[in-house]
Amino acid sequence: MLLVRHIAESGETTWTLPGGGVDQGEDPFDAVTRELAEETGLTGVVERLLGVDSRVIPAHEAHSGEEHQNIGIFYLVRVTGGRLRAEPSGATVEPTWTPISEVAYLRRSSLVDSGLALAQTLPATGHVTSTPVGGLIRH
Repeated sequence: MLLVRHIAESGETTWTLPGGGVDQGEDPFDAVTRELAEETGLTGVVERLLGVDSRVIPAHEAHSGEEHQNIGIFYLVRVTGGRLRAEPSGATVEPTWTPISEVAYLRRSSLVDSGLALAQTLPATGHVTSTPVGGLIRH
């Protein structure tokens, strides 16, 4: 599983999946490969839509201090080229191929667990139960 280390404004680091926001007018299908290239230096092609994760992050847990809804669209991507490297001037560093068996021991974003659940179960509805946050798992 390809993970990147996210550095929050507070300096706290958390492992997460490569990804990010969709630009105004951009198709999410195109955003996933753009974000992969920006954050890791790798190129890839989307093989399939895995599903969607939607959650409300309470104000007291949100980095911004305000409640907000986070909607994650997960795709299975096949890497086709490039060289693995950190994002040149971003908040993600240390892109790393991580054995799935080691993921449970990492301080990570709940997005990692949601994406892994979608990839492993391939639910027909494209929906899995939200990953509970706590311990090593963060919003």
